[in-house]
Amino acid sequence: LIIVGASSYPRRIDFKPWREIADEIGAYLMVDAAHIIGLIAGGVHPDPVPYADVVTATTQKTLRGPRGAFILCRKEFASAIDKAVFPGTQGGPFMHIIAAKAVCFKEASDPSFKDYQRQIVANCRSLADVLVNEGFRLVTGGTDNHLLIIDLSSQKLTGEQAAILLEEAGIIVNKNCIPFDPLPPSITSGIRLGTPALTTRGMKEEQMMLIGQWIGEVLKNPHKKQIREKIRTKVEDLCRDFPIYEGFSRE
Repeated sequence: LIIVGASSYPRRIDFKPWREIADEIGAYLMVDAAHIIGLIAGGVHPDPVPYADVVTATTQKTLRGPRGAFILCRKEFASAIDKAVFPGTQGGPFMHIIAAKAVCFKEASDPSFKDYQRQIVANCRSLADVLVNEGFRLVTGGTDNHLLIIDLSSQKLTGEQAAILLEEAGIIVNKNCIPFDPLPPSITSGIRLGTPALTTRGMKEEQMMLIGQWIGEVLKNPHKKQIREKIRTKVEDLCRDFPIYEGFSRE
């Protein structure tokens, strides 16, 4: 069994060569599309279905649905996979989650979902460009999808430290290993950022430029708490300009 998928890979995946390798050695091909399934549904990332024997994905990431998952497979594997799921690993179904998935799939079938996915990628590329201009090194040099990884190994900051500093400034990222990272996963030499949630709020390239500059200002001045406080106020103002729900206010 060959498993193709990633949680911190910022480039497009070409599934055809993996199918060719699987056929050459007599292996099954499974694609873990948890992170990129929304991009696939929106037509901005290659579709693994023609090549894979099994495709698994979550619904709460780029597909923008409830916390859950689904499995696609060739007909010949359907019965075995159904039995492995129930009664093999699951019990009673959550009907509210099933209903929420139906809404999620309906939204993903709307033409506006393609626009949303295209904007996610455009926003991430814009954010990447700003960060490069700020002097940061990005893993692979940029991004083709919804996420990017900043390599902090030359910044005298660990991923853990950077995540804490940015959180104090109102910007949430997660520490993330970089290729051949000398630091353990609990500390890391990098941080991972994504643009789906920002895009859902209606933010575009202009806002990504601001956010990238704020990230640079915070990470270049780790000992200046006043800068983090200033940026936090700016982040709060930006979020008020782009509310999650129109007409909703915490005030």
